[in-house]
Amino acid sequence: MSNFRFSLACVSALALFAGACATPLTGEETDVSDAGEMTVGAGTPVLAAAETVAVGTANADAADDPAIWVDPRDPSRVVIFGTDKKAGLYSYRLDGTVLQNLAGGNPNNVDLRDGFMVGGRSQVLVAASDRSPDRFGITLFLMDPTTLQTRYWGLVPVDLEEPYGLCVGKRGDQFIVMINGTDGQVRQVAVSAGADGAPAAVEQKRYAVGSQTEGCVIDDETGYVYIGEEARGVWRYSLDPAQGSRRISIAQAPSAALVPDVEGLAMLKQNGETWLFASSQGDSAFAVWRVDGQPTYRGRFSVVSGGGIDAVTGTDGIAALAGPVGPYSQGLIVVQDDVDEIPGSTGERQNFKLVDWAAIRAALGL
Repeated sequence: MSNFRFSLACVSALALFAGACATPLTGEETDVSDAGEMTVGAGTPVLAAAETVAVGTANADAADDPAIWVDPRDPSRVVIFGTDKKAGLYSYRLDGTVLQNLAGGNPNNVDLRDGFMVGGRSQVLVAASDRSPDRFGITLFLMDPTTLQTRYWGLVPVDLEEPYGLCVGKRGDQFIVMINGTDGQVRQVAVSAGADGAPAAVEQKRYAVGSQTEGCVIDDETGYVYIGEEARGVWRYSLDPAQGSRRISIAQAPSAALVPDVEGLAMLKQNGETWLFASSQGDSAFAVWRVDGQPTYRGRFSVVSGGGIDAVTGTDGIAALAGPVGPYSQGLIVVQDDVDEIPGSTGERQNFKLVDWAAIRAALGL
Protein backbone atom coordinates (compact mmCIF):
# COMPACT_ATOMS: atom_id res chain seq x y z
CA MET A 1 0.00 0.00 0.00
CA SER A 2 1.44 3.34 -0.98
CA ASN A 3 0.23 5.10 2.18
CA PHE A 4 1.85 2.62 4.56
CA ARG A 5 4.99 3.31 6.55
CA PHE A 6 6.75 0.24 7.94
CA SER A 7 10.11 -0.04 9.70
CA LEU A 8 11.81 -3.17 10.93
CA ALA A 9 13.71 -2.15 14.04
CA CYS A 10 15.58 -4.63 16.17
CA VAL A 11 15.47 -3.62 19.81
CA SER A 12 18.92 -3.00 21.26
CA ALA A 13 18.25 -5.23 24.24
CA LEU A 14 18.11 -8.22 21.92
CA ALA A 15 21.80 -7.75 21.28
CA LEU A 16 22.30 -9.55 24.56
CA PHE A 17 21.30 -12.70 22.78
CA ALA A 18 23.32 -14.33 20.03
CA GLY A 19 22.06 -13.42 16.57
CA ALA A 20 19.29 -11.34 18.10
CA CYS A 21 18.04 -9.81 14.88
CA ALA A 22 19.34 -12.16 12.23
CA THR A 23 19.13 -15.58 13.85
CA PRO A 24 16.10 -17.11 15.60
CA LEU A 25 16.68 -18.08 19.22
CA THR A 26 16.03 -21.53 20.62
CA GLY A 27 15.02 -20.25 24.04
CA GLU A 28 15.69 -21.07 27.66
CA GLU A 29 12.96 -23.54 28.58
CA THR A 30 11.25 -24.13 31.93
CA ASP A 31 8.49 -26.69 32.44
CA VAL A 32 5.73 -25.68 34.85
CA SER A 33 2.96 -27.86 33.41
CA ASP A 34 0.97 -29.87 35.96
CA ALA A 35 0.27 -33.23 34.32
CA GLY A 36 -0.61 -34.96 37.59
CA GLU A 37 -4.17 -33.62 37.69
CA MET A 38 -5.07 -34.60 34.14
CA THR A 39 -7.67 -37.22 33.34
CA VAL A 40 -7.77 -39.17 30.11
CA GLY A 41 -10.83 -39.19 27.91
CA ALA A 42 -13.22 -36.99 26.00
CA GLY A 43 -14.05 -33.65 27.53
CA THR A 44 -16.95 -33.05 29.89
CA PRO A 45 -19.99 -32.43 27.67
CA VAL A 46 -21.52 -28.95 27.35
CA LEU A 47 -24.10 -27.60 24.92
CA ALA A 48 -23.77 -24.66 22.58
CA ALA A 49 -26.23 -21.86 23.20
CA ALA A 50 -26.22 -20.56 19.61
CA GLU A 51 -24.30 -20.75 16.34
CA THR A 52 -23.42 -18.48 13.46
CA VAL A 53 -24.36 -18.70 9.84
CA ALA A 54 -21.82 -20.87 8.05
CA VAL A 55 -19.06 -19.13 6.15
CA GLY A 56 -19.79 -18.75 2.46
CA THR A 57 -17.09 -21.03 1.12
CA ALA A 58 -19.10 -24.26 0.85
CA ASN A 59 -17.59 -27.74 0.72
CA ALA A 60 -14.14 -26.55 1.81
CA ASP A 61 -12.00 -26.17 4.94
CA ALA A 62 -12.72 -22.48 5.39
CA ALA A 63 -13.82 -21.17 8.81
CA ASP A 64 -10.91 -20.87 11.20
CA ASP A 65 -10.72 -18.34 14.03
CA PRO A 66 -13.11 -16.03 15.94
CA ALA A 67 -12.76 -12.88 18.05
CA ILE A 68 -15.34 -11.14 20.26
CA TRP A 69 -16.03 -7.44 20.92
CA VAL A 70 -18.54 -6.03 23.40
CA ASP A 71 -19.38 -2.37 23.93
CA PRO A 72 -18.12 -1.58 27.48
CA ARG A 73 -20.98 0.91 27.87
CA ASP A 74 -23.72 -1.35 26.53
CA PRO A 75 -23.12 -5.13 26.78
CA SER A 76 -26.04 -5.82 24.44
CA ARG A 77 -23.93 -4.49 21.55
CA VAL A 78 -21.71 -7.41 20.54
CA VAL A 79 -19.79 -8.21 17.37
CA ILE A 80 -18.19 -11.59 16.65
CA PHE A 81 -15.53 -11.73 13.96
CA GLY A 82 -14.71 -14.95 12.13
CA THR A 83 -12.27 -15.75 9.36
CA ASP A 84 -13.08 -17.51 6.14
CA LYS A 85 -9.57 -18.41 5.13
CA LYS A 86 -10.65 -19.04 1.54
CA ALA A 87 -12.43 -15.72 1.03
CA GLY A 88 -12.30 -13.01 3.70
CA LEU A 89 -13.47 -11.81 7.10
CA TYR A 90 -16.98 -11.99 8.55
CA SER A 91 -18.56 -10.02 11.35
CA TYR A 92 -21.61 -11.53 13.04
CA ARG A 93 -24.35 -10.30 15.33
CA LEU A 94 -24.89 -12.08 18.62
CA ASP A 95 -27.75 -14.08 17.11
CA GLY A 96 -25.30 -15.54 14.56
CA THR A 97 -26.53 -13.62 11.53
CA VAL A 98 -24.04 -11.89 9.27
CA LEU A 99 -23.40 -8.22 10.01
CA GLN A 100 -20.71 -7.75 7.36
CA ASN A 101 -18.78 -9.83 4.84
CA LEU A 102 -15.40 -8.25 4.12
CA ALA A 103 -14.40 -10.17 1.03
CA GLY A 104 -10.75 -10.43 0.03
CA GLY A 105 -7.55 -12.13 1.07
CA ASN A 106 -7.05 -15.43 2.85
CA PRO A 107 -7.22 -14.50 6.56
CA ASN A 108 -6.36 -17.30 8.96
CA ASN A 109 -6.45 -15.95 12.54
CA VAL A 110 -8.14 -12.77 13.81
CA ASP A 111 -7.97 -10.78 17.04
CA LEU A 112 -8.79 -7.27 18.26
CA ARG A 113 -8.38 -4.57 20.89
CA ASP A 114 -10.52 -1.48 21.35
CA GLY A 115 -9.46 2.04 22.29
CA PHE A 116 -7.16 2.38 19.28
CA MET A 117 -6.86 6.06 18.37
CA VAL A 118 -6.91 7.11 14.72
CA GLY A 119 -7.27 10.78 13.86
CA GLY A 120 -8.48 11.59 17.36
CA ARG A 121 -11.22 8.94 17.27
CA SER A 122 -11.35 5.72 19.26
CA GLN A 123 -11.62 2.68 17.00
CA VAL A 124 -11.46 -1.09 17.39
CA LEU A 125 -8.23 -2.43 15.89
CA VAL A 126 -8.90 -5.75 14.15
CA ALA A 127 -5.93 -7.70 12.79
CA ALA A 128 -5.75 -10.91 10.78
CA SER A 129 -2.91 -13.08 9.55
CA ASP A 130 -3.15 -13.36 5.79
CA ARG A 131 -1.29 -15.57 3.34
CA SER A 132 -2.79 -14.36 0.07
CA PRO A 133 -0.21 -12.94 -2.38
CA ASP A 134 -1.70 -9.45 -2.27
CA ARG A 135 -2.07 -9.34 1.55
CA PHE A 136 0.87 -11.43 2.71
CA GLY A 137 1.37 -10.50 6.36
CA ILE A 138 -0.83 -8.72 8.93
CA THR A 139 -4.04 -7.32 7.47
CA LEU A 140 -5.40 -4.43 9.54
CA PHE A 141 -9.04 -3.37 9.83
CA LEU A 142 -10.80 -0.68 11.85
CA MET A 143 -14.26 -1.10 13.34
CA ASP A 144 -16.23 2.01 14.26
CA PRO A 145 -17.73 1.31 17.73
CA THR A 146 -20.66 3.60 16.95
CA THR A 147 -21.82 2.11 13.65
CA LEU A 148 -20.26 -1.37 14.14
CA GLN A 149 -19.03 -1.16 10.57
CA THR A 150 -15.54 -2.46 9.76
CA ARG A 151 -13.24 -1.30 6.97
CA TYR A 152 -9.92 -2.44 5.58
CA TRP A 153 -7.12 -0.16 6.84
CA GLY A 154 -3.75 -1.46 5.67
CA LEU A 155 -1.13 -4.18 5.52
CA VAL A 156 1.97 -4.94 7.58
CA PRO A 157 4.24 -7.20 5.48
CA VAL A 158 6.22 -9.85 7.36
CA ASP A 159 9.15 -12.07 6.39
CA LEU A 160 7.51 -15.38 7.32
CA GLU A 161 7.40 -18.51 5.21
CA GLU A 162 3.60 -18.47 5.55
CA PRO A 163 1.67 -16.15 7.92
CA TYR A 164 -0.49 -18.36 10.11
CA GLY A 165 -1.35 -17.59 13.75
CA LEU A 166 -2.01 -14.14 15.19
CA CYS A 167 -3.06 -12.38 18.38
CA VAL A 168 -3.43 -8.76 19.48
CA GLY A 169 -2.68 -7.21 22.87
CA LYS A 170 -1.34 -4.18 24.67
CA ARG A 171 1.97 -3.52 26.41
CA GLY A 172 1.56 -0.28 28.27
CA ASP A 173 0.18 2.19 25.74
CA GLN A 174 1.44 0.18 22.76
CA PHE A 175 -0.81 -2.03 20.65
CA ILE A 176 1.01 -5.29 19.93
CA VAL A 177 0.37 -7.79 17.15
CA MET A 178 2.03 -11.19 17.37
CA ILE A 179 2.17 -13.17 14.15
CA ASN A 180 3.71 -16.58 13.61
CA GLY A 181 4.33 -18.85 10.66
CA THR A 182 4.06 -22.47 9.66
CA ASP A 183 7.83 -22.72 10.15
CA GLY A 184 7.54 -21.77 13.84
CA GLN A 185 8.92 -18.25 13.45
CA VAL A 186 7.32 -15.47 15.54
CA ARG A 187 7.30 -11.70 14.98
CA GLN A 188 6.20 -9.14 17.61
CA VAL A 189 5.10 -5.87 16.02
CA ALA A 190 3.91 -2.59 17.60
CA VAL A 191 1.15 -0.97 15.53
CA SER A 192 0.04 2.66 15.67
CA ALA A 193 -1.64 5.31 13.53
CA GLY A 194 0.48 8.06 12.01
CA ALA A 195 -0.42 11.73 11.94
CA ASP A 196 -1.93 11.20 8.48
CA GLY A 197 -4.11 8.34 9.73
CA ALA A 198 -2.10 5.65 7.95
CA PRO A 199 -0.85 2.56 9.82
CA ALA A 200 2.72 2.46 11.08
CA ALA A 201 4.50 -0.57 12.53
CA VAL A 202 7.80 -1.41 14.22
CA GLU A 203 9.08 -4.92 14.77
CA GLN A 204 10.13 -5.30 18.41
CA LYS A 205 11.14 -8.92 18.69
CA ARG A 206 11.54 -12.16 16.78
CA TYR A 207 12.23 -15.75 17.77
CA ALA A 208 11.58 -19.37 16.79
CA VAL A 209 9.25 -21.68 18.72
CA GLY A 210 10.66 -24.84 17.14
CA SER A 211 7.99 -26.23 14.82
CA GLN A 212 4.64 -25.24 13.35
CA THR A 213 2.70 -22.83 15.56
CA GLU A 214 -0.69 -21.14 15.28
CA GLY A 215 -2.80 -20.27 18.30
CA CYS A 216 -1.67 -17.45 20.55
CA VAL A 217 -3.16 -15.07 23.12
CA ILE A 218 -1.74 -12.05 24.96
CA ASP A 219 -2.29 -11.26 28.64
CA ASP A 220 -2.17 -7.46 28.70
CA GLU A 221 -1.91 -7.26 32.49
CA THR A 222 1.09 -9.55 32.94
CA GLY A 223 2.88 -8.91 29.64
CA TYR A 224 2.87 -12.59 28.69
CA VAL A 225 2.01 -14.20 25.37
CA TYR A 226 0.92 -17.85 25.24
CA ILE A 227 1.75 -19.68 22.00
CA GLY A 228 0.61 -23.10 20.84
CA GLU A 229 3.15 -25.34 19.15
CA GLU A 230 0.85 -27.70 17.30
CA ALA A 231 2.71 -30.96 17.92
CA ARG A 232 4.32 -30.13 21.28
CA GLY A 233 2.05 -28.07 23.53
CA VAL A 234 1.66 -24.56 24.93
CA TRP A 235 4.48 -22.12 25.82
CA ARG A 236 4.54 -18.81 27.65
CA TYR A 237 6.87 -15.99 26.58
CA SER A 238 7.33 -12.40 27.76
CA LEU A 239 6.47 -9.44 25.55
CA ASP A 240 9.53 -7.67 26.97
CA PRO A 241 12.13 -7.58 24.18
CA ALA A 242 14.91 -7.84 26.79
CA GLN A 243 13.62 -11.32 27.75
CA GLY A 244 14.42 -12.67 24.29
CA SER A 245 13.05 -16.14 23.64
CA ARG A 246 13.06 -17.38 27.23
CA ARG A 247 9.93 -19.39 27.88
CA ILE A 248 8.13 -21.82 30.17
CA SER A 249 6.04 -24.84 29.23
CA ILE A 250 2.40 -24.57 30.29
CA ALA A 251 1.30 -27.91 28.81
CA GLN A 252 2.78 -30.67 26.73
CA ALA A 253 1.35 -32.55 23.76
CA PRO A 254 0.50 -35.25 23.14
CA SER A 255 -0.86 -35.68 26.65
CA ALA A 256 -4.09 -36.43 28.46
CA ALA A 257 -4.99 -32.74 28.16
CA LEU A 258 -3.95 -32.07 24.56
CA VAL A 259 -4.18 -34.31 21.52
CA PRO A 260 -2.37 -32.73 18.56
CA ASP A 261 -2.89 -30.54 16.79
CA VAL A 262 -2.88 -27.88 19.47
CA GLU A 263 -4.87 -25.14 17.78
CA GLY A 264 -6.56 -21.96 19.02
CA LEU A 265 -5.79 -20.33 22.38
CA ALA A 266 -8.02 -17.91 24.29
CA MET A 267 -8.04 -16.15 27.65
CA LEU A 268 -10.78 -14.93 29.97
CA LYS A 269 -10.26 -12.68 33.02
CA GLN A 270 -12.91 -12.49 35.71
CA ASN A 271 -12.91 -11.49 39.40
CA GLY A 272 -9.15 -11.86 39.75
CA GLU A 273 -9.10 -15.19 37.93
CA THR A 274 -7.36 -15.75 34.59
CA TRP A 275 -8.44 -18.75 32.53
CA LEU A 276 -6.54 -20.11 29.53
CA PHE A 277 -8.25 -22.30 26.91
CA ALA A 278 -6.62 -24.45 24.22
CA SER A 279 -8.24 -26.34 21.35
CA SER A 280 -7.31 -30.02 21.38
CA GLN A 281 -8.11 -30.65 17.75
CA GLY A 282 -7.11 -34.32 17.78
CA ASP A 283 -10.07 -35.29 19.95
CA SER A 284 -12.41 -32.31 19.50
CA ALA A 285 -12.03 -31.03 23.05
CA PHE A 286 -10.86 -27.93 24.92
CA ALA A 287 -8.40 -27.88 27.80
CA VAL A 288 -8.65 -25.29 30.59
CA TRP A 289 -5.99 -23.90 32.93
CA ARG A 290 -6.06 -21.24 35.61
CA VAL A 291 -2.96 -19.10 35.07
CA ASP A 292 -3.23 -16.09 37.41
CA GLY A 293 -0.78 -17.89 39.71
CA GLN A 294 1.11 -21.13 39.19
CA PRO A 295 -0.46 -22.50 35.97
CA THR A 296 -2.91 -25.20 37.05
CA TYR A 297 -4.79 -27.56 34.76
CA ARG A 298 -8.52 -27.65 35.58
CA GLY A 299 -10.13 -30.01 33.07
CA ARG A 300 -11.50 -30.41 29.57
CA PHE A 301 -14.84 -29.91 27.87
CA SER A 302 -16.39 -30.86 24.54
CA VAL A 303 -19.33 -29.17 22.83
CA VAL A 304 -21.89 -31.89 22.13
CA SER A 305 -25.04 -32.03 20.04
CA GLY A 306 -28.26 -30.78 21.64
CA GLY A 307 -30.95 -28.14 21.51
CA GLY A 308 -30.99 -28.24 17.73
CA ILE A 309 -27.28 -27.40 17.41
CA ASP A 310 -24.77 -29.99 16.20
CA ALA A 311 -21.58 -30.97 18.05
CA VAL A 312 -18.23 -29.26 17.57
CA THR A 313 -15.69 -31.49 15.85
CA GLY A 314 -12.08 -31.03 14.74
CA THR A 315 -12.12 -27.60 16.28
CA ASP A 316 -9.64 -24.91 15.31
CA GLY A 317 -9.97 -21.34 16.65
CA ILE A 318 -11.43 -20.24 19.99
CA ALA A 319 -12.21 -16.86 21.56
CA ALA A 320 -13.33 -15.95 25.09
CA LEU A 321 -14.61 -12.81 26.80
CA ALA A 322 -15.79 -12.26 30.37
CA GLY A 323 -19.36 -11.09 30.85
CA PRO A 324 -21.70 -9.54 30.63
CA VAL A 325 -21.74 -10.24 26.89
CA GLY A 326 -25.35 -9.85 25.83
CA PRO A 327 -27.35 -12.50 27.72
CA TYR A 328 -24.17 -14.31 28.82
CA SER A 329 -23.80 -12.75 32.25
CA GLN A 330 -20.53 -14.47 33.16
CA GLY A 331 -18.96 -14.58 29.72
CA LEU A 332 -18.97 -16.06 26.23
CA ILE A 333 -16.81 -18.66 24.50
CA VAL A 334 -16.88 -18.90 20.68
CA VAL A 335 -15.34 -21.90 18.92
CA GLN A 336 -14.90 -22.99 15.32
CA ASP A 337 -16.70 -26.12 14.12
CA ASP A 338 -15.20 -27.90 11.12
CA VAL A 339 -18.46 -29.61 10.08
CA ASP A 340 -21.67 -27.64 10.49
CA GLU A 341 -24.24 -30.40 10.10
CA ILE A 342 -27.33 -29.20 8.29
CA PRO A 343 -30.24 -31.65 7.86
CA GLY A 344 -30.53 -32.76 4.25
CA SER A 345 -27.18 -31.26 3.28
CA THR A 346 -24.19 -33.27 2.09
CA GLY A 347 -21.79 -30.34 2.15
CA GLU A 348 -19.38 -29.96 5.06
CA ARG A 349 -19.79 -26.26 5.68
CA GLN A 350 -18.09 -24.68 8.69
CA ASN A 351 -19.25 -22.15 11.25
CA PHE A 352 -18.78 -20.92 14.85
CA LYS A 353 -20.58 -22.09 17.99
CA LEU A 354 -21.38 -19.88 20.99
CA VAL A 355 -21.05 -21.42 24.45
CA ASP A 356 -22.05 -19.87 27.79
CA TRP A 357 -19.02 -19.62 30.10
CA ALA A 358 -21.36 -20.22 33.05
CA ALA A 359 -22.29 -23.61 31.56
CA ILE A 360 -18.63 -24.57 31.22
CA ARG A 361 -17.87 -23.49 34.80
CA ALA A 362 -20.76 -25.53 36.09
CA ALA A 363 -19.82 -28.61 34.06
CA LEU A 364 -16.19 -28.54 35.23
CA GLY A 365 -16.94 -27.43 38.79
CA LEU A 366 -14.75 -24.33 38.47
